[in-house]
Amino acid sequence: MSPRLRRFHVMSRLALCLVIALFCPLLSASAKPNIVLIMSDDMGYSDIGCYGSEIATPNLDALANGGLKFTQFYNTARCCPTRASLLTGLSAHQAGVGHMVDAWSTKKGEAYAGDLSRRAVTIAEAMKGAGYATYMTGKWHVTGVTQPKTDADKYNWPRQRGFDRFYGTIHGAGSFFDPNTLVRDNTFISPFADPEYKPAEYYYTDAITDHAARFVTEHKVQHADQPFFLYVALTAAHWPMHAKEADIAKYKGKYDAGYDAIRAARLKKMVQLGLVDPAWQVSPQAGNWDEVDNKAWEARCMEVFAAMVDCMDQDIGHLVDALKKNGQYDNTLILFLQDNGGCAEGMGRGPKGTPRAAGPTLAPLAADYLQPDMIPKQTRDGYPMRQGKGVMPGGADTYIGYGQAWANVSNTPFREYKHWEHEGGLSTPIIACWPKCAKRRAGSHLRRTPTHLH
Repeated sequence: MSPRLRRFHVMSRLALCLVIALFCPLLSASAKPNIVLIMSDDMGYSDIGCYGSEIATPNLDALANGGLKFTQFYNTARCCPTRASLLTGLSAHQAGVGHMVDAWSTKKGEAYAGDLSRRAVTIAEAMKGAGYATYMTGKWHVTGVTQPKTDADKYNWPRQRGFDRFYGTIHGAGSFFDPNTLVRDNTFISPFADPEYKPAEYYYTDAITDHAARFVTEHKVQHADQPFFLYVALTAAHWPMHAKEADIAKYKGKYDAGYDAIRAARLKKMVQLGLVDPAWQVSPQAGNWDEVDNKAWEARCMEVFAAMVDCMDQDIGHLVDALKKNGQYDNTLILFLQDNGGCAEGMGRGPKGTPRAAGPTLAPLAADYLQPDMIPKQTRDGYPMRQGKGVMPGGADTYIGYGQAWANVSNTPFREYKHWEHEGGLSTPIIACWPKCAKRRAGSHLRRTPTHLH
């Protein structure tokens, strides 16, 4: 094993052991805690406020302030492997997802099967054995079986791998306004013909956390004497850059100064927060703002990304509010981390795109239509999907990523991105908050103890 890979395995396990060591002495004197594990998607190390960002994340900041915030913790730098490791406690290769869940993987042996190993015990299965109820909302993405022909083909879906309830997507990416492979428990559903969930405007991040809040509230009524484990696998802020206009408006003009200015401001804040050494400098910039020929478009891409993160934080706040209202908050361990670093993939950033049509040009889709595509061909009301430079992202008829230069900003101050085993690919924030057992005392600083990890 390479020194770099050893460092990943050792540091990730040590960080988890530290959390357990800090809290375990209290377990014998109290009821088993509830556990809420939240993971975001394709966000960089500096994308939340308490890690240096200008994006408003007051709810995550509050959890960090009331708990622990680690400065050196690692994922696998890629979506599926991180999820496989998180779900099983194994290396991604041992769990059968050494790469992704695609055809390339199936040719490389069992370690690259692209399907969660049936020999691996999932955290949900283990928690059920410890007396926990188990719930999941959001992105699964550890099996290639997204269109099963029979119920038997769902052997690696969440309900079959230990979760009592599930609401989310089996596939790894899609529209936030009309996600593909959307499932409740074991049944495909359309977000526009769902009798159990009828928001005024469907937005997937909201739906994930609304169902998380619903599950813990129903648990309070139906299983009050039992602890629960809840896995919330958000898709924010993975492409496409989709957000609600009210959230986008908060960041209008925020990124007009360009890449370098935002990176410098983030690094300054990170130094002030004690996250990085003051002697550190940012890695080489991936883009030159002075050479950008469509600054309004580039700025809009980051405005929408920020809005996605902002909305995610709002929704985490709503989940925390539900826990408090139910009387569950004090004895709930809440963990937040990310699956990989900022994403430099050029999704939808090809040749110049077309402007939005004055009106729908395609036939509308039925409310109960099960949208099958990662990139929808059209919106429900008949607008064709648009990609390309100049197409302002945010709306349901667009499908665009924010690009390499902004990913470089997300990963401040590190090099490289998602996919790479550099710090920019695999360094993740992790916040651990257990209100009942982790209240701070004046003058108490974990960093002063010999076992503290940086």
